[in-house]
Amino acid sequence: LRAVGWMVRAIYRPCDTLLVQSRAFVEPVAQYADRAKIHYYPNSIDVSSSKALVPVPGELLELLEQHFCVVFAGNLGTAQALDTLVQAAVHLRDEPRIRLVLVGSGSRLAWLKAQQQALGLDNLVLPGRFPMEAMPQIFERASALLVSLNDEPAFAQTIPSKIQAYLAAGRPILACMNGEGARVVCEARAGLASPAEHVDALVRNIRQFQSMSLLQREQMGRAGRDYFDR
Repeated sequence: LRAVGWMVRAIYRPCDTLLVQSRAFVEPVAQYADRAKIHYYPNSIDVSSSKALVPVPGELLELLEQHFCVVFAGNLGTAQALDTLVQAAVHLRDEPRIRLVLVGSGSRLAWLKAQQQALGLDNLVLPGRFPMEAMPQIFERASALLVSLNDEPAFAQTIPSKIQAYLAAGRPILACMNGEGARVVCEARAGLASPAEHVDALVRNIRQFQSMSLLQREQMGRAGRDYFDR
């Protein structure tokens, strides 16, 4: 690692500018380069191009419109704290209108399906994976968009790419994570944040979202989009 550190310093030394996608990276990078070179430059997504809409199953669209749906979109893998989301679904079984909709695929999809069946979680919906072009139709019908990560130091430093997509969609966000991702959501006033892997705190935030008026949630969504544009 010491040799790698020397190599990194050698690469950074002739650079005029170093861009970091998270403010949490400033201090670590400053160990290898002049701090004056380091600038916060968040990742973004392209929202300018118009793409043809991809059909989305009617039963999914109907579900999104008729229930209070908290939508998670993306990889269903080991980093996404899926155990926390399953336990949240268990806690929310007494809420007839709330649905947790996990859109995507990944290494833990089979495990999620097994948990859904074993625990009788009718409020946990696993519609599968859809093309990126289909996501605007899903996002615009979601009551809230959910992002979650494990309680690990490395994840607290990064900003998941789905946060940019959620902000751009102009929908309120529920962040169940630590560090920079949660900070961005709160700084944007785009939603509510709870600590990573804290089931009770996540459930409280979901219930708080449901108790809000539609206007309050729409204001959060607009604040997130404004933050994304800035």
